[in-house]
Amino acid sequence: MRLLARAFAPKTTVHAHCDLPCGVYDPAQARIEAESVKAISEKYQANSDAEFRARALQIKEERSDLVKHHLWVLWTDYFKPPHFEKYPNLHQLFNDATKLAGAGGTKGSTDPATADALLAKIDEIAKIFAGTSRADGFSGPESERASTGGGPGIGAGHEPGEQRIGESHRRGSS
Repeated sequence: MRLLARAFAPKTTVHAHCDLPCGVYDPAQARIEAESVKAISEKYQANSDAEFRARALQIKEERSDLVKHHLWVLWTDYFKPPHFEKYPNLHQLFNDATKLAGAGGTKGSTDPATADALLAKIDEIAKIFAGTSRADGFSGPESERASTGGGPGIGAGHEPGEQRIGESHRRGSS
């Protein structure tokens, strides 16, 4: 029985932010949503129509949540302990950025300057992200930034999970 179990045991473990280890991660996703938050804040400030402003607030809050989501995917799924050792301020950057996207930041404010502060934090994270690659010794799908050229990634809307090749069950949803 043990021999049979060993024969069918997964041979390779892969890590990704979804059930399909696509390896696509990029802070550009958070930046695009933060740019949307800033634009909505500017339009909110320039418009006095109550219905427009109510809708703008709803959309801005949704976009702020998406910023936090994309940052959390990078923070918890892409960056690994060696990254945090190499970049000791990385945890603080993520903490600051997610707070700027939260109720005390862009989610709760219509001031475009708050969105600018969030964009600045995302840019700092993006610079560190750009410095991580296989050359740093972080191999595997989680360190590959879109093998299609490193442009803005897609697909970080999935549940975090780990899947082993050969497993018949799924963790999370895609």
